[in-house]
Amino acid sequence: MDQGSKIANPNLREIKQGEKPEVQKSESEWKIELEPQVYRTLREEDTERPWTSKFNDFKETGVYKCAGCGQELYASTTKFESGCGWPAFSDSKPGAVLTKTDTSIGMIRTEILCSKCHGHLGHVFDDGPQPTGIRHCVNGCALNFTEG
Repeated sequence: MDQGSKIANPNLREIKQGEKPEVQKSESEWKIELEPQVYRTLREEDTERPWTSKFNDFKETGVYKCAGCGQELYASTTKFESGCGWPAFSDSKPGAVLTKTDTSIGMIRTEILCSKCHGHLGHVFDDGPQPTGIRHCVNGCALNFTEG
């Protein structure tokens, strides 16, 4: 796929212009509820430093959830070691992740967001393992984990 091409996956949907999140809070409410790095990542589209996430080498069985709203995003069975420095997943839960075009660093990428609160998760690329062929490169601080 060329840089900037849409990532084709039935579990991903592009956010519609003007689409409002199900969970709506003011920025001051988000700042009170979230740790500073989590706030910067989810609400200001910051990126945590590579290799710093507690989930990089994490191998427990369960579900990864949005740190902002608790929505289930990824099954642990879809996590894989990509060597990118952030937790990587080959697929999301159906309907849990939205995409939008990101041109913030002078190149075209596909940003991924929680579909419930529109929190920034990271980016998706077309270099993942089969059968999806995609890699969700996710800021670990944007995630919480529930065993099970």
